Amino acid sequence: MKNRGYSYSDRILQPDAGVSVTDFYSRHYPHSTEETWRLRIQEGQVLLNGRPPSPDDTLTRGDRLIYHRLPWEEPEAPTDFETLFEDGDVLVLAKPSGLPVLPGGLFLENTLLYLARQRYGAGCSPLHRLGRGTSGAILFTRNGRAARSLAAAMVERRILKVYLALASGTAMPDTFTVDAPIGPVPYRRPANVHAYRPDGRSSISHVRVIRRLPDENATLLEVTIPTGRPHQIRIHLSYAGCPLVGDPLYQSGGIPRAGSYDEEFAARPGDIGYFLHSWKIRFPHPERGENVVVVCPPPPNFILILQPLALVTTGMP
Repeated sequence: MKNRGYSYSDRILQPDAGVSVTDFYSRHYPHSTEETWRLRIQEGQVLLNGRPPSPDDTLTRGDRLIYHRLPWEEPEAPTDFETLFEDGDVLVLAKPSGLPVLPGGLFLENTLLYLARQRYGAGCSPLHRLGRGTSGAILFTRNGRAARSLAAAMVERRILKVYLALASGTAMPDTFTVDAPIGPVPYRRPANVHAYRPDGRSSISHVRVIRRLPDENATLLEVTIPTGRPHQIRIHLSYAGCPLVGDPLYQSGGIPRAGSYDEEFAARPGDIGYFLHSWKIRFPHPERGENVVVVCPPPPNFILILQPLALVTTGMP
């Protein structure tokens, strides 16, 4: 699908005073060449203080630039989502695997944020993220008061999230905890990715085996995370030696796969193919105070794994 384009706004600060319009965009947005930016400016896609500039016009502090990106073809993504919980303060939505939560790269309207705002208004925003390939429950707030309350609860670890994960191998304890710090490490595309990093932010995942699948050399796990770092479960399970089945990026040790740094089309964090589902979420309601527990049924790609196993869908640790 082709979207409706987007306008990007920048306010000029002192370090950029005196540079040309072309130089500003070339420095701050190097994904496009200087020649490409010059052409866009000449075609009227950029406004300086409300008027089309020339590519060589000089910027001063306080100027406002707006780049009107023309409509572009977005990658396909599933756009159907269910609402698991709804009131005036909070939404819990069921995100399908393959749908990004936030805009990025070529995705703008094929995102859960855009679709949720189309349905519920511009005031709703996600409290946390799920990877593009991850399905399941995600918490949105609908006003500033709820956002502040639940952001504080997140920092105080009063929000609990439980996932289902299909991990490689079967040789792991029935229960174990992964306590490995996570932070950005150098990569290629993008320049940094989150991975195991000894001096990274503290991160904890509690893991319980639900079912071992020796014929598939895989294990279905329940993973509870009191912290919420980017790609935490993918990193922690790979750090523990049992990366998610189908994960294109992370290998044992919690780091990007060997060779990814040099390949022209290296795996990216948003690539899909792994099995991870946000199963349950518990949060203190921002208005009433009591804990709310929401369960998101597993998607079809988990059904064959779960049958004939009966999972408990009530209760929360």
